[in-house]
Amino acid sequence: MAKVEVPEGLWLRCKGCGEIIFKKVLEERLRVCPECGLHYRVDARTRVQQLTDVGTFEEFNEGLVSTDPLSWKDQKTYRERLSSAQRQTGLREAVVTGKAYIKGRAVILAVMDPFFVMGSMGAAVGEKVSAAVEKATDLSIPVVIVTCSGGARMQEGLVSLMQMAKTSAAIARHDDERGLYITVMSDPTTAGVAASYASLGDVILAEPKAMIGFAGPRVIWNTVKAELPEGFQTAEFMKEHGFVDRIVDRADLRSEICRIIDYCGK
Repeated sequence: MAKVEVPEGLWLRCKGCGEIIFKKVLEERLRVCPECGLHYRVDARTRVQQLTDVGTFEEFNEGLVSTDPLSWKDQKTYRERLSSAQRQTGLREAVVTGKAYIKGRAVILAVMDPFFVMGSMGAAVGEKVSAAVEKATDLSIPVVIVTCSGGARMQEGLVSLMQMAKTSAAIARHDDERGLYITVMSDPTTAGVAASYASLGDVILAEPKAMIGFAGPRVIWNTVKAELPEGFQTAEFMKEHGFVDRIVDRADLRSEICRIIDYCGK
């Protein structure tokens, strides 16, 4: 019998359960393992397509990009890292913002990209998120932010840390105007992003087993010298302790967001 050549790249081994998965099936299931339910990270453009009604997303502030306030250089210069991330992702920065419809409901949407310098937050990300929230306030429509980030971008130093206050202030104004803010925490949501706008949602949703927290487990252990609870910093642990309102499978996010908007009368 003649040997059948199988093209490379059609299959992958799941990082969660070790099962061999047909890539096409993984994509059809919104990059969720059909065997163990592991939610793989997705880029911002894909997430927008998954959440919004076809053809309704209108991006704004896509040209914003961080500068190099510290003239940072480690193994590469900061400018080189930004250029590399832009080439690899096709994005200018680590968040995509715009107006869209989700099952007919108008929203302002901000989606972070885990593949752009680990979704880290610098001046441009802070500005884009703040501007998105302010637009939602002006239009009196809900804002939905999907977080996926390693935190504030160290290459911008204090400038990146100030984005925590800036985004939080924009959300406070949105709240003062009785606007609805929904957070969707995906893996990972950590550090400065977790400590600012990710945690300020009126309703906080999370994808299953997403890592959520401020500092990493090793840093925390070295600080407090105590054994951490099992499952510490998972979405399930956070829900059990009241930090997350609901854990929602990726396939159900659209419907869940709409239920919240309808319930809140927005």
